[in-house]
Amino acid sequence: MRTICEIIKESKTIAVVGISNKPGRDSGRIAVFLKARGYNVIGVNPVQKDFDGIKIYKKLSDIEQDIDIVDVFRNSDSIPELIPDVLIKKPKVLWLQLGIRNDDAVKPAEEMGIQVIQDKCIAIEYNFCR
Repeated sequence: MRTICEIIKESKTIAVVGISNKPGRDSGRIAVFLKARGYNVIGVNPVQKDFDGIKIYKKLSDIEQDIDIVDVFRNSDSIPELIPDVLIKKPKVLWLQLGIRNDDAVKPAEEMGIQVIQDKCIAIEYNFCR
């Protein structure tokens, strides 16, 4: 299992699930933060088309390219509905942002060999790994 710093340093493509262009939303701010640091950031939101130059797809499974990290900004109760698409895409890491945790829902991802990080902010961790 890779450390968080190894994941952050080795990853290139991050899908931000729940990206929002609403002012004050962490999902949009962190997506822009990651993009500014050289990551290929892709958004997932069923009602938006793009945000600050970031292409947004309706569903995770609609993304055609490989994904290193699926970074989730949805509430803990909605994680079970995301898992089928996560299993289709097979990212290296499923990352649930700060305050998001669902141990039962992520088990199928872990069983498929996808590393799971829960209840941690990728931007905070990025700054620790610099």
